[in-house]
This record gives sequence, C-alpha cells and structure tokens, in this order.
Amino acid sequence: MRLCLFLSLSAQAFAGSPNILFILADDQAWNGTSVAMIPGDTASRSQTFRTPNLDRLASQGMTFSQAYAAHCKCECSRASLQMGRSTTTLNAPDKTARNWSAPVSESITNLLKRAHPAYRTAHLGKWQWFHTPESMGYDVSDGITTNEDGNSPDPVDPKLSFSMTRRAMTFMETQVKSGHPFFIQLSYYAVHPEAQALAATVKKYQSMGVGGGRGDRAVMAGMTEDLDTCVGGLMKKLHELRIAENTLVIYTSDNGGRTGVLNGGKGDLGEGGLRVPLIIRGPGIKGGSHCDEPVISYDLTATLLDFVQPGTVLPKGSEGGSWKPVLLNGGKGKIQRPIPRFVWHQAVEVEHPQSAIRMGDYKLLYFWDTREGLLFDLAQDKGETKDLAREKPELTAQMTAALKSHIQAGLGTAAFAALEQGQFSASKKGAPKKKKK
Repeated sequence: MRLCLFLSLSAQAFAGSPNILFILADDQAWNGTSVAMIPGDTASRSQTFRTPNLDRLASQGMTFSQAYAAHCKCECSRASLQMGRSTTTLNAPDKTARNWSAPVSESITNLLKRAHPAYRTAHLGKWQWFHTPESMGYDVSDGITTNEDGNSPDPVDPKLSFSMTRRAMTFMETQVKSGHPFFIQLSYYAVHPEAQALAATVKKYQSMGVGGGRGDRAVMAGMTEDLDTCVGGLMKKLHELRIAENTLVIYTSDNGGRTGVLNGGKGDLGEGGLRVPLIIRGPGIKGGSHCDEPVISYDLTATLLDFVQPGTVLPKGSEGGSWKPVLLNGGKGKIQRPIPRFVWHQAVEVEHPQSAIRMGDYKLLYFWDTREGLLFDLAQDKGETKDLAREKPELTAQMTAALKSHIQAGLGTAAFAALEQGQFSASKKGAPKKKKK
C-alpha cells in the first residue's frame, strides 16, 4: 500500500514532464512487424512475423506510413539521430568519419538535460560510435558497443534482448522512486544478424512451416517476436509503475531492409533502405491513429524538446522539426523544419556511390559514378518503378542542384570536388543494382 501511494505521488510530482522510452530496433524493415504501416495495406506489414505487443502499441498510439531513417546503415543513422542533423550536415557520411561538425554538447540527451535538469538518462545496447555515451549526456550506459556484443552465448537471452529489458525496467523503477523523469534509449541488437531466438519461439514458427532459406526465416521470425515480447514487458512495467499515461513511447528502426515492396534495402538509398516502422504512444496521442506526413529520425531532438520544454531554441545547424503538432492532432498537419527537405548520402560499400533528396512528394536518386538522376513521385509510386526525370527536366535540375548544394555545404568543398571527379572508394560486394531508365 505504501509503495503504491509513493509511486502515485512520484508520478504526480513530474506529471508535466513526460518520461521518454525510445526503443530502437536494428535493421528492421518497414514491413518487418505485423503492424500495417498503411492501414488496410497488407503489403505494409509482415505476413509471417508476429508482433502482438506492437499491434497493441499501435492500437494505443499512432503509426507513420512515411517514416525515414537518416541513413541506410546503422552507424551514420545513429549519429544523425543523436545529433539532430543529416549525416552530411554533421559531416558523418560513413562509419570512419571522425571530424563531426557539431560538438557532442549538442546531442539530444545533453540538450534535454539542459532544458530540464531533472531528467535522468540511460542508453542500453548497441552504440557503434567513437564518442562515448557519457560524453553525449547518458548517466547510465553499456559504453561503446558493436554488433558483435549482441551475439549472446546464453540460449535464454538471445541477442541480450531479455537482459537489456530487465535492466531498463530497473532503471525506470529507480527514477520513479527518486522522483525523476527519465529518458531511456534501448538500442536492441535484434533484429540484426546473426539471428538468435529462444528455442521455443523458433519451434513455433517451424511448426507453422516457416524456415529454411537465407538466414533461416524461422529464426528471424523468432528473433522478431522475442523483441516484441520485450516491448510487451516494458509496457507492462510502465503500468505497474503507474506512469504509462505520462510516458512517451517511441518505436522505430535505425535503417530499413528488403521488403518485397519498396525499392532496394539496407545499404542503398532506395525506399527499402530508408523507410522504417514508426509507432508512438503517449499523452494526448489518439489511439489507433495514423499519419502520412513524411518524418525522419533526426526530427527526434526537436520533438522531445517540444514535449519536455516547449519553446526551447535548437542549436544552429539543427535540421529536424517537431512531430508534436501532428501527434496531438490525429496525424494531420505539417511539420516545420529549418530546411524543408530530406537528404541522404551513401558513397561507400555500394556499387554506385549515391545521394538522394526528397522535396515534397518527389525524390531524386543521384548516382555519382554515372552522373544520372532518377526522379520518382512517391505519392503515386512508393516502389520507385517509374523514372520521371525526362518528363520533368526542370524539377530534376532543381532538385539536383539543391542536393549538391546541401552535400557541398556539409562535407566541404574538397570532399565535394572529389565526388564530382569520381574519386571515391566503393566496394561492389553485395551491392544493390541501380535501376535502369
């Protein structure tokens, strides 16, 4: 009785300061869960993987049909997310980048704590960068970790998902008892290969006839459902702590993957490599709602600060906009950003070094080696099957110029000149093929 009263009073003490639970899956494709990212469109959800807890989360919150990662691979995407800028503006175009153009004092967590010093913060799981979580403002973390750290030797803790979840629960409980609002980023190692799952979960899918093929689909399905089970455990804990109604829960992935619907996959700038699942539940968000407005992961900084301390001025160079207006308006409305475009850049580990820009409904995919630009109308052609570059030469030229200007401003004149002159190191191993006109 005393504990319940204490937790209730603690929750009331920071009722105006939402807790934030940010769940980041690894390499989960746009349709990699059983939640339809487009209502009624079965191709926008998995026909095989079962994620009942994410289904429930979506029924309690909002799903986004056009949510983008800031990059098609994990390192750059995670850097952009932490710093609220595109990878080119941050000067983090690949995993070897070390000379970032913004200080870590401007990371999402440092800005959050500066805006509201009562917050306590944690990062558990995959990190993948040279800057430490502590330097970016995390009070508790696993330090600098990589993909390999998630390969668990424990058969009852595949991908370390369950132990990470338990530690997150302990962190949340500690903050509630001490009367502090919290921000926790749970960067799960799932569903990145090597695939690991509980034996019972794998057996369930094998009994359904799922299995075999590249990566063994039964294990991949099991790994996805195990991650979903962890999400369910976290939601249950929020209710036990009586803070569910005052906690913003955000679920997404660091980059996309092969979908069978969208063009491309992880490692290239087709929609498959960039579009990701996004589900958000929280105070003021209508359950079962949906948003078609394009959003991108580096919007997160502006969004969280808008919830925690409205009116906070973002650092110069920030590119994201707050999702709060559409979250509290049933998914309707526009998101205001300092720069009304999305830009991506991928010049390594891909057959054709490439960049892309989205302005409105149009997306230009530009290849630096062939100097070709492909133009797509995503409102009509999310699969990027019809190139409109010859039909709309003026728009193609306008978007190409805007793309190159953005990249030159971010990476610098020398790096940009090298791109223009074809001086890049590109690995062709396993690279996606460029669509022909």
